[in-house]
Amino acid sequence: MAENNREKKTTYLVTGAAGFIGSHLVERLLKDGEKVRAVDNLSTGRFKNIEPFIDRIEFILGDLSDYRIAEQAVDGVDYILHQAAVPSVPRSVKDPIRTNNSIVTATLNLFEAARKAGVKRIVQASSSSVYGDSPTLPKVETMPANPKSPYAVAKYAQETYGRVFSQLYGMSIVSLRYFNVFGPRQDPYSEYSAVIPKFISLMLQGKSPTIYGDGETTRDFTYIDNVVNANLLACKSTKAVSGEHINIACGSRISLKELVDIIGNILGKKIEPKFAEERPGDVKHSLADINKARELIDYEIKLSVGEGVNITIDCM
Repeated sequence: MAENNREKKTTYLVTGAAGFIGSHLVERLLKDGEKVRAVDNLSTGRFKNIEPFIDRIEFILGDLSDYRIAEQAVDGVDYILHQAAVPSVPRSVKDPIRTNNSIVTATLNLFEAARKAGVKRIVQASSSSVYGDSPTLPKVETMPANPKSPYAVAKYAQETYGRVFSQLYGMSIVSLRYFNVFGPRQDPYSEYSAVIPKFISLMLQGKSPTIYGDGETTRDFTYIDNVVNANLLACKSTKAVSGEHINIACGSRISLKELVDIIGNILGKKIEPKFAEERPGDVKHSLADINKARELIDYEIKLSVGEGVNITIDCM
């Protein structure tokens, strides 16, 4: 009975909790009856994403690049779901120092504070952008990293710190390489918005979305529920996950022109996209091999791209 009581009191820290992915993790953990601490500096996250849960969580307003905030955040925590970052490749091209501070400096502070606090496991968000623009598809974790943007460099450094801290200090740190996550709560209005919410928002208004490049760019779009499940599976996996980096995706890809057609069909509208020059740092094709995720954390796809787009449209 005492063991069961301890299990019920498991505490999860979600960093970047007011962001798109972080807020979904908070919501799921609360549904599962877990105790949640959340930290965010609200520089890119939005308070309204966690406002419905604010009375049920412990919220810390602060920046993990301040070591004192990291110490406060990890105190008494069992598991950390580390999502905090200034996201977006284009944003990192414009402001690489801010990107580095939000990812590399903040992560190093978090790891060191967590090491001293005896945290059981950290599951951290990495990115498919670390693979760069290699023509080899699908992307397999054994491929060499070849980052093309400051954001991708920072994410690769974050992964490397995870591996080194696991090896040096016996910590359990797992890196999940997300592939183009989408779903409700993504901001469609920022110039750095992810493509799916931006396209949906414009097409709901009958406007043409802008595609950078020729439209043949492909992405392995991954609905948010798949990513949330992957994080929780990685937390509790009893297999040898420490120091590993694992692709989280659907293992299939569609082009941006196909995406416009999918959204148009759901909306019952025929809208042609506009085209613009490719952006610096963008990767042409993305497709994940997800066998390692299946093997190490028993990951399975819960919702397809089409199902996820339908739900996202209904929530906008």
